[in-house]
Amino acid sequence: MYGNGGGSYFSSSTENTQDISGIRVFISPIGIFRSIQFKYGSSWSERLGVLGGRAQEFILQPDEYIIGVYGTHRIYLRYMVIYTNLGRWAAFGKEEGRSFVAYPDQPDKVLTGLFGQHRPLGITGIGFHWDYPLVDPVTEQPQTTQMSQASST
Repeated sequence: MYGNGGGSYFSSSTENTQDISGIRVFISPIGIFRSIQFKYGSSWSERLGVLGGRAQEFILQPDEYIIGVYGTHRIYLRYMVIYTNLGRWAAFGKEEGRSFVAYPDQPDKVLTGLFGQHRPLGITGIGFHWDYPLVDPVTEQPQTTQMSQASST
């Protein structure tokens, strides 16, 4: 987990039937991350963290996945940049404090969820779940069948 941590634990659901298709980050007027919310398919998940804050949103394109995260924290999470497999990125918050970089341990894995801790003012620590996409963007090739030829004698 990145950040100082402390407070109540939260985690995104591990029972999603669709890949992440968007992210919302809610930030307080003093620059503290209050909560994070994912979009799976066309539905938004519950907010992870505490209520309040102004929302910043980034919607992924079809077959686009989050493959890396850069962020900073002081007592609370302050800044996060997400990077996608299509070369796009989105920044949330203001860069200040100690930095961290998170990415999967295998080249084909993508962000599938997150976990962390929060106190009443906001998120104190964050970690990331990486796994393979649920929907393979590569279309399957049609299967070919071999026909045996009968030899005539």
